[in-house]
Amino acid sequence: MLTKMLARDVMISPVLSVREGQTVPELVTFLTENSISGAPVMDARGKLVGVVSVEDIAEDGTPVSRRESGSHDRGRKRRVSGGARHVSDIMTPTFFTVPDDTPACEIAKTMVAGRIHRLLVTRNAQIVGIVSALDLLKLLTGPPTKRKASRGPASASAGTSVRGGRAARTSATESGRSRPRQR
Repeated sequence: MLTKMLARDVMISPVLSVREGQTVPELVTFLTENSISGAPVMDARGKLVGVVSVEDIAEDGTPVSRRESGSHDRGRKRRVSGGARHVSDIMTPTFFTVPDDTPACEIAKTMVAGRIHRLLVTRNAQIVGIVSALDLLKLLTGPPTKRKASRGPASASAGTSVRGGRAARTSATESGRSRPRQR
């Protein structure tokens, strides 16, 4: 079944996103109310700057600053003193995208190879959906279902494009520019 389906057939659209200035408790409420385990993170101008997940929340036992790019799938934490923690403090500034015509089997291979739990789906440099590992597992047990969300497409100005099973990762930087990273 995965061999015949494309990203656009299995993605959830539109994508629910969070703002980097939201507090961690607000993030927890947002994720639980929407029954999702992660979301893209947008800056004040609506630019995609990273992703955040329940794993990031669980790892955040102490106040931390923005993660710095480190290993292939996780940034390093730096401790900061006091103050409320925000999404920007715990998010991962690295994210992955796939074009909407990417075969679902390639998405699955990429997720396994890169230990990636979710990929953003793009069309014409706009985020039009999201595919999680759970979405692909659901394909094995029944027909795909589309969830409706309350937010529209986001700009894919920084990120990683996956084509033909090869990925090159991009990190969003403080200046809003992106820099390619080798895998």
